[in-house]
Amino acid sequence: VAREGMETAVFFFSSVQSAGGGTVLPLVGFLIGIAISILLGWLLYAGAIKVNLSKFFTVTGVLLVFVAAGVFAYGVHDLQEAGILPGLNTLAFDVSNIIPPTSWYGALLKGIFNFSPQTTVVEAVVWVGYVAIVLPLFLRPHRSACRPAEIRAKEAK
Repeated sequence: VAREGMETAVFFFSSVQSAGGGTVLPLVGFLIGIAISILLGWLLYAGAIKVNLSKFFTVTGVLLVFVAAGVFAYGVHDLQEAGILPGLNTLAFDVSNIIPPTSWYGALLKGIFNFSPQTTVVEAVVWVGYVAIVLPLFLRPHRSACRPAEIRAKEAK
């Protein structure tokens, strides 16, 4: 709990710093998020919401695969900026006129998925490659749980 509290405080502090002084929007967003969390927690506790945990963790896991792909591509972009990897000026696509980085939805995509409207070819290949490898591995069917030896012995008879 302490670690999550510290992460929340750091995240909130960085939101306030990036928004600049004189605005209460980060505080409003923070309070709305806390209120929604409290409401959802209460609804779950009261039994008003039933959650299929298997589906919930599958969906959140898929989202995390996309988040991780974005972080990986962002790291590759940093290596390109440092001159370690080539292709900094070779863009795969440029959708900055459709998704401006300064817009709220551009900031949302950047914050969640590290989406860049001006993506290099190397970044795009790394992102697609990561998702193409990791997502099927994550979604593959799992083998059934191990069964005790007694049950297997009875079935063998």
